[in-house]
Amino acid sequence: MTKDKPPRGDAAAPSSEELREQVEATREELGETVEALAAKADVRARAQEKTVAVKQQVAQKSTQVRAQLRDKAAHAAHVVHDRTPEPVRDKAAAATGQVRDKAAAATGQVRDKAAHVGELAREKAPEPVREKADRGMQAARANRTPLLAAAGALIALVLIRRSRRRR
Repeated sequence: MTKDKPPRGDAAAPSSEELREQVEATREELGETVEALAAKADVRARAQEKTVAVKQQVAQKSTQVRAQLRDKAAHAAHVVHDRTPEPVRDKAAAATGQVRDKAAAATGQVRDKAAHVGELAREKAPEPVREKADRGMQAARANRTPLLAAAGALIALVLIRRSRRRR
């Protein structure tokens, strides 16, 4: 490689301070270029960025579709309501009310019977059993959420097993 000599005319040779500034500017440009190339070469980061973008698009699209379905369902309900004759609507409303009333009455009867059976069992049970039952009830009341979750899971498991046996 040959070294170019600075021209010896009117132009003065750059000072060492100017050369340092040029070198520093070149280093910064080179660093930025290397960072840009590294970013392009980082396939994992680009894939993650693309994944995030696709997830956002899917979320937006699902929100739009959900809103469209809700609107169409509401429209269909209005159309069915408008096309259903008044006597049929009245009968359906009356039947719904009767079912609600019967369900409330049955719930009350079951609650009363359960309370009565519980009282009888409590009266006939020996003292140690009553104490253990009281402690169990206190623990159940203190931990209602996990207990309800466990009961729900148990019910779901029983229903799933029943449906599989029928197949």
